[in-house]
Amino acid sequence: MTRPCLIAPTPSKEIRLNNGRIIDRYSTPIISATGLPTPLYAIEVMNDLHERGVCMSIDDFGTGYSWLSYLKKFKIYKLKIDQSFVRDIHTDAGSRAIVTAIISMAKSLGLKSIAEGVETDGQLAFLREQGGDEIQGYYFSKPLPADQLAAFITRNAT
Repeated sequence: MTRPCLIAPTPSKEIRLNNGRIIDRYSTPIISATGLPTPLYAIEVMNDLHERGVCMSIDDFGTGYSWLSYLKKFKIYKLKIDQSFVRDIHTDAGSRAIVTAIISMAKSLGLKSIAEGVETDGQLAFLREQGGDEIQGYYFSKPLPADQLAAFITRNAT
């Protein structure tokens, strides 16, 4: 299989793509439909470009494969925040920013937000501070069989 967008350095520090296009060493857009075979390969290529001094931007963010453009078209009522972002909100500023942005975007669109994978008091506190609507995760309980759920709800009703 031929790797699309394979890069090869040139002596002048330009970056030449396999389609013959030369990227200047200052800035180039990354288009969501570049045809990179896997996300891991895309990360590998982007890391290599970054090491070579190329500053990248995401072209047409919110359209194409990112599906953000569909938020206004789909009849949904809630955005679910992936546990990979919730897990790292104490240690990763990027995860905190993404969670905050998703909650804000949900509110702006008139949607609810729900964070999955909540396990700690700190995660819950952060989500409350940001105005998150709902949580799910081991913070309250591990998954329960149906016959144990009613008893759990009765015990924990306030």
